[in-house]
Amino acid sequence: MELEPESTPKRIQDEDRLAQLGYKQELKRDWSLLHNFGVSFSIISVITGITTLFQYGLITGGPGVMSVGWIVVSFFTLFVGFSMAEIVSAIPTSGGPYFWAAILAPQGREGFFSWVTGWFNFTGQFAVTTGITFGLANLISTTATVKTSYEPTAGKTIGIYAALLVSHGVVNSFGVHLLRYLNNSSIILHSIGVSCFAIALLAKAPVHQSAKFVFATFYDGTGDPIGWSQRASPAYVAACGVLMSQYTITGFDASAHLSEETTNASWNAPIGVLMSVGCSAIFGFFLLISLLFSIQDFESTVDSEVGQPVLQILVDVFGENGAIALMTLVMVCVWHCGLFSMTSNSRMMFGFSRDGGLPQFFNKVDARFKSPIRTIWLAATLSFLLAIPSLGSSVAFSAATSIATIGLYISYGLPILVAIIWPQNFQKGPFNLRFASRLVGLVAVCWICFISIIFCLPTTNPVDDQTLNYTPVAVGIVAVWTFGSWFLWARKWFTGPIRQIEAERAGIDISEPGALEEAEAEGKLKGSVSVSGQ
Repeated sequence: MELEPESTPKRIQDEDRLAQLGYKQELKRDWSLLHNFGVSFSIISVITGITTLFQYGLITGGPGVMSVGWIVVSFFTLFVGFSMAEIVSAIPTSGGPYFWAAILAPQGREGFFSWVTGWFNFTGQFAVTTGITFGLANLISTTATVKTSYEPTAGKTIGIYAALLVSHGVVNSFGVHLLRYLNNSSIILHSIGVSCFAIALLAKAPVHQSAKFVFATFYDGTGDPIGWSQRASPAYVAACGVLMSQYTITGFDASAHLSEETTNASWNAPIGVLMSVGCSAIFGFFLLISLLFSIQDFESTVDSEVGQPVLQILVDVFGENGAIALMTLVMVCVWHCGLFSMTSNSRMMFGFSRDGGLPQFFNKVDARFKSPIRTIWLAATLSFLLAIPSLGSSVAFSAATSIATIGLYISYGLPILVAIIWPQNFQKGPFNLRFASRLVGLVAVCWICFISIIFCLPTTNPVDDQTLNYTPVAVGIVAVWTFGSWFLWARKWFTGPIRQIEAERAGIDISEPGALEEAEAEGKLKGSVSVSGQ
């Protein structure tokens, strides 16, 4: 897909719309629909989520929950995608959900909804990067054990993880032009590459499992000797088991965060959201069932000697050399996924800082490289810190993925809920669900509430300091900070998205500490903007 020339009418319209929303064009707007879709598609990265959480899926419900759960999750996630697409069409800014919440909220409550949505989105953003890149570090460690005497430890894995985060940070900081080409390669790898991977696996497998095994086999490995299906019910285990699918189909808000860099954003950004969800659902299902049909021995796959069930399947089917080759393809895909996750992180954090939700120190776009370098390294640092508990907990990785899923989906759900409750504030863009808008939004919000509760529940029995699901603790800390900070001090000065252009016309330097608060106190700024830009 060819990029549009710099001075096209569409580009001018994009910049005019951004100006109506109160911002000037700072980021370079040269991303097409293909690029916008590609970033979300790369962050969803079905091969990343399925490969890194395959072990979790096998022991938390087994093949039946994994396959049927994927279909159920894909169906309900499309409702979330449609609602988000409708909103981003009307409000195409890099802030994404927190900006939408402010725009759609009733007068006087813009700051509250923006603050809460922003902090949950902020947490989910770097937690997703943790899940992706720490998962890659684990894949590298386990693959290195094949044909070598390498012994992975928590310390070594953290070291690999740190190196991977640095690689993502360097490319995002200084390779902005390179990102577009890596985006294209990522699309190819995640579509053609994943398809070839799945086809080769099915063609080479000596034995194929039955359809009954793939779609109807329930397995509970959540406890020793008693799993949660016996202590609670099989439905409990099945509900917890959909984490693999839901975590995988997460991160499509990247199309919104990159809307200020996308041409014809009011149309291309929402289409990017929907294409990424739809294509990921299809490619992911094909990949998942190919892996399940190709399991040679279920027990030896669950209790894999190499420590990674997908790698065990590849060793059983292709031998050690073939398995290493295919795992290399998987790891390259996961690296791309982590790279673009950090890209999305940095844009959200840049927007939130620009509007006062984060310290103004992070509101900086490098003049030479046209990238928000400070927020890139903020994302890398926070992602590293979130992985530290893995040194002492066997369930830390699944907890990090739960935090990412809950944090992001709560931030998706809040502006959708606000639009349902106060529809009069929602002046829709070119992508419009019309009469179905509120019904689709209601289904999306109900699904988000369901998964937010389920993913906080314990998944290993018995529960002790090694198996505790610390997701509710982490999410609780975020909630306490978010609401506590709001009522203690943020409500006194944070009024939502800032009119950057209005501030400059009033002679206010928004990068100057305290300038915004002083200007708002003096009535020079209204703080938030309306969807119509009036």
